[in-house]
Amino acid sequence: MFNIPWHKLPTLLALFKLSRFRDALRENNLHDTSQVPEQDKLPQPVPSPDDKHLVARTADGSYNDLEHPAMGMAGTRLGRNIALKDAKVDTKNLLTPNPRTVSQVLLKRNKFIPATILNLHAASWIQFQTHDWFTHGNNQTDNSFSIPKNGSEDILEVPKTLKDPTRTDDNTDPATFINHVTHWWDASQLYGSDEATINSLRSHQDGKMLIDEAGFLPFDESQGIDLVGFPGSTGSWWTGLSMLHTLFIKEHNTICDRLKQTYSDWNDQQLFDKARLINSALLAKIHTVEWTPAILPNPRTQMAMNINWWGILGKDVKKLVGRLGNGEILSGIIGSNTDHHAAPYYLTEEFVSVYRMHPLIPDEVDFYDHSNGQHLITKQFREIFGKSTRDFMQSVSMEDLFYSFGIQHPGAVTLHNYPNFLRALIKEDGSGAFDLAAVDILRDRERGVPRYNRFRELLGRERVKSFDDITSNPQWVKELREIYNNDIDSVDLMVGLFAEDLPDGFGFSDTAFRVFILMASRRLKSDRFFTEDYRAEIYTKFGLDWIENNTFLSVIRRHHPELAPALYGVENGFQAWRKLT
Repeated sequence: MFNIPWHKLPTLLALFKLSRFRDALRENNLHDTSQVPEQDKLPQPVPSPDDKHLVARTADGSYNDLEHPAMGMAGTRLGRNIALKDAKVDTKNLLTPNPRTVSQVLLKRNKFIPATILNLHAASWIQFQTHDWFTHGNNQTDNSFSIPKNGSEDILEVPKTLKDPTRTDDNTDPATFINHVTHWWDASQLYGSDEATINSLRSHQDGKMLIDEAGFLPFDESQGIDLVGFPGSTGSWWTGLSMLHTLFIKEHNTICDRLKQTYSDWNDQQLFDKARLINSALLAKIHTVEWTPAILPNPRTQMAMNINWWGILGKDVKKLVGRLGNGEILSGIIGSNTDHHAAPYYLTEEFVSVYRMHPLIPDEVDFYDHSNGQHLITKQFREIFGKSTRDFMQSVSMEDLFYSFGIQHPGAVTLHNYPNFLRALIKEDGSGAFDLAAVDILRDRERGVPRYNRFRELLGRERVKSFDDITSNPQWVKELREIYNNDIDSVDLMVGLFAEDLPDGFGFSDTAFRVFILMASRRLKSDRFFTEDYRAEIYTKFGLDWIENNTFLSVIRRHHPELAPALYGVENGFQAWRKLT
């Protein structure tokens, strides 16, 4: 029985095994970089003079933990899921094997492989969420890697990741980097991670965010894209992101309207603060109990994610009788005691690595009329990307956009399915083509993330002894052996994750899932606004009810009621919608 993989065990035994995994990961795989010298150069929080930081999220993420107010704020370091002694950069092998060769031979999409368990909103959603969680900021402008193309004089210049400014040149181990947005699950991609950005996005009337009468976000003329809270969006902006940003800015404003009806004496700041709390928590709930079960539709993982939010007794019991105790098992993490476990809360470099899911992106998208299902137009991804996004979105209704994404599949997260558009990305600054797949490989190496086999070991999985242990696909085994010169320990993390045979009902690898087991819970368990301060005194009773009673589908229905026929019978908004004919 105990030699059976956890995901094939009976559900209750599988949940017990997952709980044991998480306990071990919490003990062994949370490592603090904030104390690495020279920590005194890291940003220092400033309390609000009116004590607003006690009951509302701050712009920069400070004062979430009131005893350690700098924890998780913007400008602090990304943590690690591996011991700091293992977070070292192998400078001798940074370009071995050549990342461009890895991209060409192992990652190149020859034929689109769909992820039939999902719709295209799932691809937009995870990028929307990662923009809330982490960014390394703009890369260095005066220092780059030169990656040759085999058998060619073609050289790809890749700017190095921005340095951690608190570190000196002779004090670089372990590798540390700065997160330029807040580490918390606070919808900073919508609102920003500093006061100036937040103020530029607010109407300063009734707590609302800026949006025009036509339903579009403010337009940043200098960048040629929507004005949003995430810094440096130009290089990753596309129609799917714009749709979700717009939808949840509308949701914020609707929450403000409803709050004002109940609390008519509240000022603009009070309405904004409460609406942000409610909207952020709704996003976290959607990700936990809708997006994750959609990409991991295994009954065991679906139950585990629901337990994270509602507890093992379930939603109905929690709604009927409230919380039972302060633990996380019976009534879920939400409203339980705050606990950082083995290290202060920071998102991690390894968390960044396992969320490299670019194969979800298609190279072309079909668009349809939401009222009758008629095909309207097919667009290459580059035509709905970057500075082309706004013009395209003004040519197709928002209802048609949402419907079209709802009935199409993203790509599967696997080898030989990396979007060709992103492997030959034409940068809008005129600097030429850019192979993002090669860059993804290089970034893990540059940032001291272990390669696949060592990564498995450090997360408590057995090392693989041969390429056949990674994948049952004989062609992939042959390609892996050739590219990695028959050295199993040199396989890059992303390549190993994409090559793994997937458990039934999994949209990504079991190895990546180990980090997810740990960090999905941690993003909730460490945040006082999801734990001890998830209460009516902070959110209002209205706010808690709004979070409890809404889903991705209800948000879409509220702002686009015309889509109701396509949503009839749909239970999860990230799975296939009903096609109209």
